Amino acid sequence: MRQAGTFSAKADDSACLACHDGPAHHPSQVPAPGCAACHTEHRGAANLSAVRDQACAGCHADLKSSHPDTRFLAQINSFEKGHPDFAALRSAAGIPASDRATIKLNHAIHMKPIRGPNGALVNLECGNCHRPTAAPDLTYSGAKYRAAAGYQDDDEFPAGTSESLKPPRPVSGRELMAPVKFANACSACHLLTFDKRFDEGVPHDKPEIGHAFLINKFQQYIAAHPAEVRVPRDPGRDLSGKPLPPQVRVLTPGQWVAERTADAEELLWRKTCKQCHALTTLPSSELPQVAAASIRKQWMPHAKFDHNAHRGFSCVSCHAKALTSTESSDILLPGIATCKTCHAPGPAHADSRCSECHTYHDWSNRKEVAPKFTLPALRTGP
Repeated sequence: MRQAGTFSAKADDSACLACHDGPAHHPSQVPAPGCAACHTEHRGAANLSAVRDQACAGCHADLKSSHPDTRFLAQINSFEKGHPDFAALRSAAGIPASDRATIKLNHAIHMKPIRGPNGALVNLECGNCHRPTAAPDLTYSGAKYRAAAGYQDDDEFPAGTSESLKPPRPVSGRELMAPVKFANACSACHLLTFDKRFDEGVPHDKPEIGHAFLINKFQQYIAAHPAEVRVPRDPGRDLSGKPLPPQVRVLTPGQWVAERTADAEELLWRKTCKQCHALTTLPSSELPQVAAASIRKQWMPHAKFDHNAHRGFSCVSCHAKALTSTESSDILLPGIATCKTCHAPGPAHADSRCSECHTYHDWSNRKEVAPKFTLPALRTGP
């Protein structure tokens, strides 16, 4: 007599692979398990991709047995039992985890009333800077900088790890936060102005691009205002306190451009650019070197996460550390305890199975399947 809830037969792999092909299993799984060993049918509304935890724990509850040199935690039975805190937050050799990006940012200051465009006080919200790709917020953007080609994104946002698995579902553009860019989120407040003669800023680009821009702007200006080659020195006082008479120097246009460019770059390198970027000056170069921003696009490459599914929660309810973070090295990712507030066993909680966050098959390596079937409505035969 058959036990209730069980079936006398399972679907053969050929029945599954006739329509779609799952990428290869982990090399250590020899022979590879059949599709139905993990993807169980006839469970009501349950998705076939929602694998039971036991299928994952079959290896991960004792990973040392199959992978003695594993760098992952050797005993994980479920999200509630054995799962460590997220790797990005774990210390290594006693050294606390930190963000290695070089951009200097004080979140705590930006979460309080702060001077915005035109000097008015504004209350920034998380969404003014952090938004999904499909729904940008341009409240504090600058049209000129958005239209500019600008720097190479690869220099600022390095590619993610090759170990990242691609989920087998279309991307809506709302799953992850888009990288924060100066043009979209910063340029309306952080003006890159350089001289009182101009109301525009330098390009947000590499130093050599800014240098060429300054020379060109000053050359155009002195050509239109040739009388300004006479440069007066403002009256000052000597050590005795007596006023010094004004002194006038007459420069060539080339000298005037060189001096104004040097003054503008002194302001930019020592104050404006240095406020956010790490600059170094090499003996062989007159221009500073700007450290690569190295901003991470994805903090959990082994997991899938959908911000859109959590859109009903305020940002700070998960990223509470943003309210008090003053160092750009702080990692503001919520810990596993925050996730367990909602994701836990029982009907009153969100799903907490392994498959909720983890993908097993690497769908970037899937093989294409040759189509074999024809819709009944298109058949021409009897």
